[in-house]
Amino acid sequence: MSIPMIMAEQPPLESALMNEVPLLPHIVNGDSGQQVISRSTICVFTCPVGVLQVSDSQIDFVLKQVILVQVNPGETFTIRTEDGHIQCIQGPAHVPMMSPNGSMPPIYVPPGYVSQVIEENGVRRVVVLPHSTEFHPSNHPSMHPPPPHVPHYMHHHPALIPHPHQVYAPVTGTGDIPPQFIPQHPPPPHVFTDQESRSPHGRSNFNHRDERTLKAHERLQKRLKERQVGGQKDKPNSPPSSPRKSHSVSPTNVQNGYGKGQATCGVTGIAAGPVKLKLLGKAQSSPQVDAEAGDSDSETKLLQELLSGIAKPVVSEIKGKSVVLSWNPPSNSVEEEDNGEQLPATCSYEVTLSNSGKGGKFKVVYLGEETTVTISELRPATDYHVRVSAICNSVKGSASEVTSFTTEISKPDSPAPPKLINRTKNSLSFQWKAPNDGGSKISSYLLEWDEGRQNPFKECYFGHQKQYKLTKLSPSVGYMFRLAAKNEIGLSDFSETIQYYTAGSVPPSPPPPQLIRVGVTWMSLEWSRPSGVSCDESITYILEMEDESSGYGYKVKYNGDELTCTLKNLRRSSSFNCRIFACNSEGKSNPSEVVKYCTCPDKPGPPSKPSIKGKVHAYSLKALWDPPKDNGGSEITKYVLELSEGLNENKWDMVYNGPVREHVCDHLTPGTWYRMRVYCISNGGQSQVSEILAVQTAAITPGPCQPLRLSGKAKAREMALRWAPPVVDGGSTVTEYSVEIGEPGWDDRRLVYKGPELECTVGSLLPGKMYSFWIKSANKVGYGPHSERTDISTVAAPPDQCNTPVTTCKTATCVQVSWERPSSNGSEVTEFRLEFGGMEGCMQVIYCGPALSYEVKALTPATAYYCRVQAVNAAGPGYYSSTAICMTPASVPAAVNVLQVIDEDQLEIVLPSPSTCLAIQWEEPCCHGSEIIGYNIEYGDKQIAAVSKVTSAIIEHLQPDTSYRIRVQAVNSIGAGPFSHSIKAKTKPLPPEPPHLECAVVSYQSLKLKWGDGPNKTLTTGSTQYTLQMEDKFGRFIPIYSGPCHTYKVQRLNESSVYNFRIQAYNDAGEGPFSEVYTFTTTKSPPPPLKAPRVQMSEENICEITWEALQPMKGDAIVYTLQIIIGRDTEQVYKGPATSFHFTNFQTNCEYRFKVCAGRQYQDAVGMQELYGPYSPTVPFSSQRQESASSSSETTVELTKVNKETLTDEQFAALIVAGFAVVSILFAFIIQYFVIK
Repeated sequence: MSIPMIMAEQPPLESALMNEVPLLPHIVNGDSGQQVISRSTICVFTCPVGVLQVSDSQIDFVLKQVILVQVNPGETFTIRTEDGHIQCIQGPAHVPMMSPNGSMPPIYVPPGYVSQVIEENGVRRVVVLPHSTEFHPSNHPSMHPPPPHVPHYMHHHPALIPHPHQVYAPVTGTGDIPPQFIPQHPPPPHVFTDQESRSPHGRSNFNHRDERTLKAHERLQKRLKERQVGGQKDKPNSPPSSPRKSHSVSPTNVQNGYGKGQATCGVTGIAAGPVKLKLLGKAQSSPQVDAEAGDSDSETKLLQELLSGIAKPVVSEIKGKSVVLSWNPPSNSVEEEDNGEQLPATCSYEVTLSNSGKGGKFKVVYLGEETTVTISELRPATDYHVRVSAICNSVKGSASEVTSFTTEISKPDSPAPPKLINRTKNSLSFQWKAPNDGGSKISSYLLEWDEGRQNPFKECYFGHQKQYKLTKLSPSVGYMFRLAAKNEIGLSDFSETIQYYTAGSVPPSPPPPQLIRVGVTWMSLEWSRPSGVSCDESITYILEMEDESSGYGYKVKYNGDELTCTLKNLRRSSSFNCRIFACNSEGKSNPSEVVKYCTCPDKPGPPSKPSIKGKVHAYSLKALWDPPKDNGGSEITKYVLELSEGLNENKWDMVYNGPVREHVCDHLTPGTWYRMRVYCISNGGQSQVSEILAVQTAAITPGPCQPLRLSGKAKAREMALRWAPPVVDGGSTVTEYSVEIGEPGWDDRRLVYKGPELECTVGSLLPGKMYSFWIKSANKVGYGPHSERTDISTVAAPPDQCNTPVTTCKTATCVQVSWERPSSNGSEVTEFRLEFGGMEGCMQVIYCGPALSYEVKALTPATAYYCRVQAVNAAGPGYYSSTAICMTPASVPAAVNVLQVIDEDQLEIVLPSPSTCLAIQWEEPCCHGSEIIGYNIEYGDKQIAAVSKVTSAIIEHLQPDTSYRIRVQAVNSIGAGPFSHSIKAKTKPLPPEPPHLECAVVSYQSLKLKWGDGPNKTLTTGSTQYTLQMEDKFGRFIPIYSGPCHTYKVQRLNESSVYNFRIQAYNDAGEGPFSEVYTFTTTKSPPPPLKAPRVQMSEENICEITWEALQPMKGDAIVYTLQIIIGRDTEQVYKGPATSFHFTNFQTNCEYRFKVCAGRQYQDAVGMQELYGPYSPTVPFSSQRQESASSSSETTVELTKVNKETLTDEQFAALIVAGFAVVSILFAFIIQYFVIK
């Protein structure tokens, strides 16, 4: 089933639809409150591919919008009318429905199906399709072409264009539409979905596809093509199945896919979207289709499982009638067969609300893509329960957990206006109903009135009663009233203002109506109020009219409170009797006096189409016409003939005005088309124009052409001419031009051009000569006269090409070039241009002047050169001559351009002594035609050293740390060339001697070595650096430091071990010799620190102190020292190898601290030595006397560890270090902020 929608702009569309298909009266006229179906009714449209459900809350049609419900053959369209009857429409049929809203209604589809809006030629169709395969409008069986009676003229408003969605075609199998119902038509140009999403700010929300969605789209399209091919092969001769077997319509409690009723709560920012529902019926299909359907079901289950993980909504901003809900979207990845399908960027969400408990009935209050919405129109002081569901690609997940909240109490709702239950001339009695109390009982009502004078409202009643009688009023006076309710929260808004009148008497007869304006079929009348009637009294008027010719008497033409009325659809040139009545709430007055008015005559009809009488001449013609068939009821007074030149012009000129029905039109243009029309004038007005007559005057030969003009600049042997068409073409298009040429003073002419173009080129002319030209044009009648003569002269030509120049070599670097003067070609040669260069394609101009020779200097010996020459006169330069080649003789070599000193690290060999040797390198210069046989090197005091044909040399036996100037010259068989530029080079100084090495600091695992007299940290300005080496266990010296410093600390050494070192100094001059070997020995390491000792009471007044034992260190014995701290005094109580000690004679209620350290005993040359390590942390204890209540007076000393006592030495030291660190950071910040910045 498809629902085409046509937006109508003109009323005739309604009549056209009514003539074609009977409309539902309550739908077209809007008598049911602009709703198609009553609130308790569900209208079901059935078709072979789906079921479409429409409820009254989802379809509101308005005037000038037509929705065509297309019913397919063999189907029935069922709808319940306003009076409760069931109306059935058998297919095929198109049921039009209209209503005055102007918007596309939302269409909800059954579970497992999607709705698709398709636009073609101004007609929209809503097609219901299963959500299994891809849909294409060109092959869908339910897309019939638009009805022939619906005009395709509607252009869609941008707000009605929905966003695109992915659509699918129905499954090919049992239950498809028979082939005879499938139309063949091209796919529509636009495809839209069934609804358009709107955000709270008026911005459309669009669903965009990502790359994974596009891949899934391509796979579904491929499956569809394979299924269509398989379906055509499997059932070529199978009969069409019944549409009733395809689907079953079973849901009876479903309305719009969400339940029996629709929610009435208002939602701010709703963006409606498509909803994926369950499939109502299952169609039979082939095994291949079942397999593909299984894949689709698995994908749907995975997506549904993801959507079901949505968290419960969060409630905020709870008010009396509104609340703000927000939630987080579900996760964004779903595992699939092709590396996982991505969840689209946007999902739709369905929010349901219940006020009857968590297990009660939930109603849909929001459906869209927003994650934060405001639910309004709630009831104050009411418990609500809300939950949310996610919908993606028409798959709906399970609902979230329920969130409960209670709205606040508020002031009462605005009550309805009070109702009038009785009235007299001096009193009015009112009654009203209680509004919604907002959760708090209404305590009183406030009734206000304007006292009948349109003054500000004043209080006339305040109390808890729901009725009131107002007395002491004036008769026939209107009073304005409004009502408000009050509870403990406050006063509600006032109701709408309503006006009631007190009783009075029947008004007197009004004056007769007066005529304002009158037309052919209408007249405008006005009247005044009856005399003696108050301005505040409400008076209505009844206008009656009698047509004497009809014989039906008076008929009511107007009934209202206005004082003017326009009567339409009257007969022309007719008399009418009019009278008027005045009415109030008490009754109707007597009629006014009868007056008679007449309508005007009508305009006459158009005259007949003009015709031509006689022959059409070049400059004139005679036109005549017949009178109109309908003169409008009056005689024709005159005719007006209008003439327009051309077939497309809109300018009309009046050429005749009079009673005669023929006229001669003269002063016309030959060969020109004219259009003629005529209209007539009578007492009724001016008629419409007649049909237009087109006529063309006769043509003549064209007039003379304008003189020819030169196109561009004249040339020596040709010229380009151009001309304009003749001013007068004789009424026929010019088809050909003829150009003739001749010499001034001669009558002989010859044709040089004949054709339709407006320009030509004349060649084979002589330079600097005058020529005469004439031109004439022709049309279909013949040639016209010649134009005036035009004299044009050619220009002079450049000189001819010069002969090849002659070259003569005077020296190895100088060549003389000479040439001959060519023919001037009508203009004297003013200069010659000589091009000269070392390559034939890269020559440059080196001479410009009138001379016939030129001497070229500063050339390279033994090199080939190319030259050519060109002559120039007033007309321009001529062609270049042929290229001449010359070769310069050989000469001494050129000077060496590149000479440099080679560093030692760039040499492949090692210099014998960097302090007495220099290595230089140069590039071989140009030999100038003779091979280089050697080089001369000059250095020092004019000392010259000759070398063979090489480009590098080593100069030996130099002085250390001395500067030399060096230059080189090349030598060939002709002689020695010039010296190169001089370079300055300096030999290196002698390398430094090694410094004295000594040990500054010795420890058990490191040695700090010192050498030289410099500071510990040398600046980067020093050039001397040092290499420190240490001997390993294999007797090899390995470098451990290289740099400019004078100290180095060797770490990670063994205790009491011997190490050998040596040092070397080096600088830019090289590496110096190594020093003698130095030997240094590390000391013994002290024992490690012990853990805090353990104190334990063994007997009365005796405690045992124990500590951990250490293993002997490389055979050295370990002894322990135990100290006790009492206050600030420290005393040694034990020294020996034992790991425990019994302490006695301590005082009661006194605090003690113990600490222990380990010592190492070893034998050296002096004798027995002891090396002690650091003390362990102190351990506190205190002795107290405690009497037991249950036993005899026994005294026990209890050892108690004090956690929060006086700080230990380690803690006190850490506190001091932390304080110093804080002060340092503070000072650094102050210096950085106040001094540096």
